[in-house]
Amino acid sequence: MFFVEDTIKKLITEFDRISAERRHLLENLATFCKSERNALLIFICTHNSRRSHIAQIWAQTASSYFNIENVIAYSGGTEATEFNHRAVNAMRKLGFGIEQKTTGENPHYIIRYSDTYPSFEVFSKRYDDVENSTTGFAAIMTCAHADNNCPVVAGASVRISLPFDDPKDYDGTNLESIKYHERAHEIGREMLYAFSQIKKL
Repeated sequence: MFFVEDTIKKLITEFDRISAERRHLLENLATFCKSERNALLIFICTHNSRRSHIAQIWAQTASSYFNIENVIAYSGGTEATEFNHRAVNAMRKLGFGIEQKTTGENPHYIIRYSDTYPSFEVFSKRYDDVENSTTGFAAIMTCAHADNNCPVVAGASVRISLPFDDPKDYDGTNLESIKYHERAHEIGREMLYAFSQIKKL
């Protein structure tokens, strides 16, 4: 059972909200996963604090949901900060089981999305951290700043520009919760679409 089953079913009905341009980018991601024996994905954002973590969690969830067994999703930044608590809370509200494992400035979290598939650990790190794959991966750029300022991702087999708007822009405003909710849903919708296409290729 997937803890986020209801959310997944809802997002699958919303694939028509994804533009043709975005579908093309997501189909590039699907093609990479289809072509690799072990599809290693690193979602990259400047601070590895919000969008890249959300995308990593959703990608691993979506690959399991559609029985794509060769995918391992990672995330990283051009610098390390923390998995922002607002993004953590947004994912918990969708039904993900997220347990804080350590404390401090950059806590580690254990992510559970199913009672069948294993949990995995996330924390903020650089994309080239030893915890991530170092060669043969797809570098998926989830923010425009990292995309523009990191023209070469060493070790990547393919680079896919897939930026999302930053919910950080609304921190401390009355739209904060709404925008984190929107971004978590948008990223989930697009990851589910990408992985739904793999067996069609």
